[in-house]
Amino acid sequence: MQKVRDIMSNDIQACTPLDNVFEVAVKMKEWNVGSIPIVENNQLLGMITDRDLVVRGIAEKHPGSYQVTKVMSDHLCTISPDASADEAAQLMAEHQIRRLPVVENGHIVGMVSLGDLSLNQLTDQQAGAALTTISEKNDHHLH
Repeated sequence: MQKVRDIMSNDIQACTPLDNVFEVAVKMKEWNVGSIPIVENNQLLGMITDRDLVVRGIAEKHPGSYQVTKVMSDHLCTISPDASADEAAQLMAEHQIRRLPVVENGHIVGMVSLGDLSLNQLTDQQAGAALTTISEKNDHHLH
């Protein structure tokens, strides 16, 4: 059984609490990612997603200079690098998330995405089931 450390991405692009939402958006564009961890001294403080930027930033008419700490999510679901890939898939489906920060001793060491799961240990059927669960739950929030 594969562990999270075997499938996670190690190349994490992060911002700090000193960055503003414009800087986060630029980093998302440059790295073609939909979420950025907010880190201070390698400690994970929160995550900011493209949806957070829209819903808590633009839709609330906040300027690009708005603090990331006022837009980020700070009640995060994380996983240990020693957990199994199955546990990661279950957590992601249960919490309706597409990206899961990997934390060891309070420090962010990686990120697991649905793509990481589908390309590795999980079968296409298991990854598809996780994505379906996430998508169905998120669709209900849109109506």
